[in-house]
Amino acid sequence: MSNNKYKVLIIEDEQNINNLLDTLMQANGYQTIIATSCGSGLMMYASHRPDIVILDLGLPDKDGISFLTEIRKTDFTPVIVLSARSDEKDKVEALNLGANDYVTKPFGSEELVARVRSALRTVLYQAHDSELPTGKFQTGDLLIDYEARRVFIGDEEIKLTQTEYNIVDLLSRHPGKMLTYSFIVKEVWGYNDMGSTKRLQVNMANIRKKFGVKPGKKSFIINELGVGYRMCDDE
Repeated sequence: MSNNKYKVLIIEDEQNINNLLDTLMQANGYQTIIATSCGSGLMMYASHRPDIVILDLGLPDKDGISFLTEIRKTDFTPVIVLSARSDEKDKVEALNLGANDYVTKPFGSEELVARVRSALRTVLYQAHDSELPTGKFQTGDLLIDYEARRVFIGDEEIKLTQTEYNIVDLLSRHPGKMLTYSFIVKEVWGYNDMGSTKRLQVNMANIRKKFGVKPGKKSFIINELGVGYRMCDDE
């Protein structure tokens, strides 16, 4: 097995899903490490230092959230939660505690692989974070010039307010990652109150309008209702 492959730690106690994930990841060029409990997952994580983790929440010894909480004390390794829990509160909790993404079961194989790739690309962007203020971000026709604080779609410059730009800037620095409403509000405004989410939604509606987003058309920014926003990255 090639040593330069990304290592994926799969923490899942259902054998059939484990087998599926193992086959799927290896078929797409990843090295896999398997754990079936929170405890074994932490041991595998410490010994193998994976590049990304696919984490089930309903584990036999402890909730998967325990694993997430423990590794976030020291590390920023991407974690994709893969769970049958589809409740909005579960998603928000996992994302606020540091999960990079949340995928509900049953899941599409191609979508999961795309999200793994996206999370790994996020690591590369973060590794070069010091370069971002003088760099550029591009996804599709959308281009952000960080140094000039200017946004373009194709050849057209999109005139954003300072707050609108700060929102777009923040999302672009975490491409492919679902950022919760509360995280965005805290980063952009520095505080959270009862009207914060509404304020964010109003700004986002203005951004979408300026971006020329129409119902049913592909958008650069995806909204998961009740959870948050995600900046699409260029696949």
